[in-house]
Amino acid sequence: METAKQTILDFCESKSKSKSKFYFNDFTKLFPDAKAREVKKVLTALVNEEKMVFWSSGSTTMYGVAGAGKQANAEGEA
Repeated sequence: METAKQTILDFCESKSKSKSKFYFNDFTKLFPDAKAREVKKVLTALVNEEKMVFWSSGSTTMYGVAGAGKQANAEGEA
């Protein structure tokens, strides 16, 4: 689980110059032998640890690294 978490965080860091939000399918490609449910559990653990955040446009849910990207300025405002 810890290795999978680090793999996801490293992937997000490597793409941080061009993207701040990622689709769920972007992460399933990192683990071709894993079931989607297993990848979802890793992502949920990262969200619970506040290392990643959910972002929703209303029709699509994406994942981003906490504090990164344009949405970071609006986080915590409600």
